[in-house]
Amino acid sequence: MAESSSPDDSQGLHSNYKGAATSSAGGTGEGGIKEQDRLLPIANVGRIMKQILPPNAKISKEAKETMQECVSEFISFVTGEASDKCHKEKRKTVNGDDICWALSNLGFDDYAEPMRRYLQKYREMEGDRAASGSHSNKASGSDARDQSPGSGHHFMFNAMGDGSNDPSSRQF
Repeated sequence: MAESSSPDDSQGLHSNYKGAATSSAGGTGEGGIKEQDRLLPIANVGRIMKQILPPNAKISKEAKETMQECVSEFISFVTGEASDKCHKEKRKTVNGDDICWALSNLGFDDYAEPMRRYLQKYREMEGDRAASGSHSNKASGSDARDQSPGSGHHFMFNAMGDGSNDPSSRQF
């Protein structure tokens, strides 16, 4: 890629995320971020891939590594767009609404709306847990560490939103 004098690249794309522009050959990207810090763990990527495949299906190392690179870049792309929005609004924290906005703004409308529904359900459950947690935690002796966001509540997430429980559904 040719060097330019502006912070944006030749296509006008730009991200505040330092790990978004990386070299695949080396261990660090242009922002000095190590590849292991930029990429999702390959075991997690493989586990997610297996959820959609038949039980006896195999996934090559190359396929896992390719998917790992793609999903990591996608996350950087969407997060960078959300971060730009926050920067323009003089906010420091990217929230779920910003991610949904970024998905829509980048043309991923098929995913933005289901994510909004997921976010709404997540917030409802967090609110319910916070309201009941102040009473039940004292009574049961448990603390907030036992109540992590994914600890007891799983949502089925179907990106296409047709309500079916087919292999495109994801459990979070």
